[in-house]
Amino acid sequence: MPVFRIDRPGTTLRPLTDADQPFLLHLYGTTREAELQATGWTDEQKAQFVRMQFDAQQRAYFAYPDAEFFVIEQDGIPAGRIYLQHRREALLIIDISLVPEQCGSGIGSAVISAVFAQACASGKRVQIHVERFNPAQRLYQRMGFRLVEDKGVYLFLEWDGAARQAATV
Repeated sequence: MPVFRIDRPGTTLRPLTDADQPFLLHLYGTTREAELQATGWTDEQKAQFVRMQFDAQQRAYFAYPDAEFFVIEQDGIPAGRIYLQHRREALLIIDISLVPEQCGSGIGSAVISAVFAQACASGKRVQIHVERFNPAQRLYQRMGFRLVEDKGVYLFLEWDGAARQAATV
């Protein structure tokens, strides 16, 4: 397993464990809150929907070959998750999510920068799919991701810092 050195005090990655499932379910629920507010569903219906969708998402994500699953911690407290797939020519960020109170704090950019460093060390690109309406898209653009393909609801982005770095040497 590669070591991801994160250049931000108190921010670390650790491998996911079964004990993280309640946190991950809560985190997933926060990513769907705005959407669920418009449904008119009861809290119980919302909770059932979130559980069903979370379980389906986890099954899909854990089916990725050559993937690693991390909890992002800030000062020892779970703050998010990052799931990565090691492809031959790229690191795919399968998912990166932070709890709402940590968004905009610099954790996401620090973790992505650590992924960039790992990609550069292995001569790879970094790829990510982002929903068109996701505000994190601005962060990805600022960090140098470029649009590769518009897939309708999702945009497929890529960062190729390793190639840019090699071109300047």
